[in-house]
Amino acid sequence: MRTRLLPLLIVLLAGVLLALGFPLAISMAAGEQQKVIVDRIDDSARFASLAQFVNTDGGGAGATVEDAERSATLDTELGRYYRLYGIHVGVFDRLGEPFATAPHSWHLPPAEADASLPGTTISQGGASALPEPTGSVHSRARPFQDAGEEARSAYDEALNGRRSPDPEQVWPWQTSRRLVVASPVIRDGDVIAVVVTDSPTGALRSRTLQKWLLVAVGEGAAMLLALGAALRLTGWVLRPVRVLDATTHDIATGRLKSRVAPTGGPPELRRLATSFNEMADNVESVLEQQRAFVADASHQLRNPLSALLLRIELLALELPEGNEEVASVRTEGQRLARVLDDLLGLALAEHTEADLTLTDIGALAQERLSSWRPLAEEKGVRLTGTCPAVTGWADPIALSSALDAVIDNALKFTPADAAVDLTVEARPGEVVITVTDEGSGLTEEELGRIGDRFWRSNRHQNIHGSGLGLSITRALLEAGGGALEYRHHHPHGLSADLVIPRNRPANTAPLTGE
Repeated sequence: MRTRLLPLLIVLLAGVLLALGFPLAISMAAGEQQKVIVDRIDDSARFASLAQFVNTDGGGAGATVEDAERSATLDTELGRYYRLYGIHVGVFDRLGEPFATAPHSWHLPPAEADASLPGTTISQGGASALPEPTGSVHSRARPFQDAGEEARSAYDEALNGRRSPDPEQVWPWQTSRRLVVASPVIRDGDVIAVVVTDSPTGALRSRTLQKWLLVAVGEGAAMLLALGAALRLTGWVLRPVRVLDATTHDIATGRLKSRVAPTGGPPELRRLATSFNEMADNVESVLEQQRAFVADASHQLRNPLSALLLRIELLALELPEGNEEVASVRTEGQRLARVLDDLLGLALAEHTEADLTLTDIGALAQERLSSWRPLAEEKGVRLTGTCPAVTGWADPIALSSALDAVIDNALKFTPADAAVDLTVEARPGEVVITVTDEGSGLTEEELGRIGDRFWRSNRHQNIHGSGLGLSITRALLEAGGGALEYRHHHPHGLSADLVIPRNRPANTAPLTGE
């Protein structure tokens, strides 16, 4: 369940972090660019204030030494600004002609109407540009360097007396993007020129990328913290479920004393654990009552049955020898006595806990073979065995009873001159005792019912038995953590596997002094 719940929480947390991270990253990039734009606006406004007082008479009679000094000051400031920051800056008149620029050859691209004259200065209607002062950083003898269409658009917007609109957002991967800002130069309410700045974006993109990396690191750290919180949360929520699942498995495998231990978790799951313990107590109580009833009934019926059989024997003494009715009653009475004995044995097997010890399974199996060999020889059945020394955890008395029941069952259904074979085999984590007979065997449907209480095959009703022997065997083995399994034996017959654990089962206490 944790593997299904945890990815869902991680996806939700990642979605929340991304939903917060993307707007934050966009806001950071926009904030960094806005700082640069505001700075360029301040710079262009300062240059516009210097260009505002430059004489525009083209060096005519009105030009003075003070005008030349102002023009030279503007030219010097632009050059220093370019050398210090690497930002292209220029003052252009209303015809787009450069008055002062840095670098020297930087100029605006021609308007669309004059695009047929690339690389030349356009003179429109004989209008004169602002005079170029001596020592200007702008040199018409040098080749032009095109400022780009963005600079032209910003210049055209500033001619209308408005500052150029903010450039589009620059992203870290746009290595060729530049920021262009244009401000009008206004004198007596008229726009006489435009200051244009064209800034590289390398530093801007680097700062934006650094902040994005910080955001990514923060998102990663937040994701790790969220993952840790999700692990703790799922563990807290699912811990009672895991305990409940383990306890349910214990009860399903016969350990009825198992209960859900008090754990943390949501109140609903704690109440579920309490209700489960109450249910397990009630189920165990009902089963105990049933077992006690079967044991008591079997025990209480033995005395009246014994007295009844004794009276039948006394009655038989007064009747002629070979009376069939008396023989029939005697046989049914003895059969009823065996059923009561088996019921009592089954009740005790299901009620008594196994006393497990480390047992030599091979030696125990060899002992039981020796005990049953005289009966096998009497029936003409070959009883063979391979019993190497292998240890396992078992209750010796219970295992002996289980082996007796399985060997007895095999001898019942094996014809004369056939064989019953017993082998002891060590496997990873378990010891398997296999008892194979050469009887008539069972069908698939009958094989699925073997071991059910009071069940016997219709083909074997004439063979004495109560149908409880294998049920008792299975109960004895399961009480010690083992199992009883049946399968077909080819060409005919059955194989019974008695499985005994090689390691001490988890629900048993360690031996004293171990």
